[in-house]
Amino acid sequence: MSTLSIILTLAGYVALLFIVAWLASRHSSAASFFTGGRTTPHAVAAIAMVGAAMSGVTYISVPGMVATSHFGYLQTTMGFIVGYMIIAYMLIPLYYRLGVVSLYEYLDHRFNIVAQRTGAWFFFISKILAASLRAYVICEVLQTLLFDRYDIPFVVNAAIMIALVWLYTRHGGVRSVVWVEMMKSIIMLLSIVLCIFYVAQALGWSVVEAFTAVRESDYSQLLFFDDPLSTNYFWKQFISGIFLVVAMTGLDQDMMQTVLSCRTGADAKRSMMHSIALQTIVITLFLGLGALLYIYVDHRGLTIAQGDDLFGHVATSCGLPTIVGVLFLLGLVASTYSSAGSALTALTTSFTLDILPHSHELDERHLARRRRSVHVGVACAMLCAMLLFERFSSSGVINLIFTMASYTYGPLLGLFSFGIITRREVPSAAIPILSIASPLICYIIASNSEAWLGGYKFSYEILILNGAIMMLGLGILSKGRANKRAQI
Repeated sequence: MSTLSIILTLAGYVALLFIVAWLASRHSSAASFFTGGRTTPHAVAAIAMVGAAMSGVTYISVPGMVATSHFGYLQTTMGFIVGYMIIAYMLIPLYYRLGVVSLYEYLDHRFNIVAQRTGAWFFFISKILAASLRAYVICEVLQTLLFDRYDIPFVVNAAIMIALVWLYTRHGGVRSVVWVEMMKSIIMLLSIVLCIFYVAQALGWSVVEAFTAVRESDYSQLLFFDDPLSTNYFWKQFISGIFLVVAMTGLDQDMMQTVLSCRTGADAKRSMMHSIALQTIVITLFLGLGALLYIYVDHRGLTIAQGDDLFGHVATSCGLPTIVGVLFLLGLVASTYSSAGSALTALTTSFTLDILPHSHELDERHLARRRRSVHVGVACAMLCAMLLFERFSSSGVINLIFTMASYTYGPLLGLFSFGIITRREVPSAAIPILSIASPLICYIIASNSEAWLGGYKFSYEILILNGAIMMLGLGILSKGRANKRAQI
């Protein structure tokens, strides 16, 4: 893929990004930065949620995982469907009834301000690491494709990305994010469909013939019931998928800010259920593309690295038409910029409203000034995290960060669940202590599970254990019924 093609693709997308963000952010206010003005049509929110759920890491990783787990990821996706139903019919009505802007305001309503700030800090640490890691991984791809050709250091690459993300979100906030996410979803879907078409064409097949080849290949295995100890076992994946999506979507400010920008709770419910239907289709297309790419590699007798390197390498360096490389890069950049913008907006919202004191008491002018300062600070923190990943990156560090990021949702899952299911009061000091202790206990158990549990290896279900330990601790330390203010 030529340098000119890469530059033109990047420039074209950035221009489109700013046009959409500018159109969306007109007449924005301090309040609409956080909520989008509660004017988002439910169809727009549903399409935008598809993009919100899929980052650039998803874009390059899901096709690559077909070699090892085949279509097994759809087992987790089946759990996502149940999880989305729980969010739509339990959490969304709760959020709209309370009129929250940040999800963690619920914890203040139900418990106290300590619980709200504890939840917000866990979200903040988790999201800033995860979002920075995703942005770093994509910057590494762009570094190889473009910046290394001109000996431009990684710090410039990363700074350009963060600066552009900050610029397009600084006025519109959630309103800009929603419309950019919708644009990303459309671009991503078109890029996948067109890539499937061009790879099939390169193999001399029609799309129907390519579909048949994928279905008849070993890659198409979907259900795994043979080994309960395996991380790919159906019930582990399915049940984990339910809890993963409840915790990492329903309790995540970044993910929920899109649907909470809908006019009513009923619109938000519809957008959630339509979104998971669309997401299931998109994930299936991702997996189908991955299988087709591996078939193409086999047919051409190519020897390339599997996993995350597959899609990018085949699209840009293995004899496919230039348009395939352009589509890959366009989908990748769209995924990255929108995900980073969404995370930056959510982190700004949560830090301003949940962690900084007295934000709700400020008038619009002073709230806007505080929000702008936080927005700049969070962008700088994301850039610093990306540079740390670049300096110390290794597969072990990256895996550790992903694991830590997923562990931080366990206390949130337990805290929200305990608050919704019970009416017990919990001492303020106990909440942060249990929130730290729960993931630490889970880490010890997961590290020794093979020795202690007859070879059992934890996968995503460690989140369930984490939430259960948190709930157990809250139950043991709770006392009496909550007061009337918390009876929600």
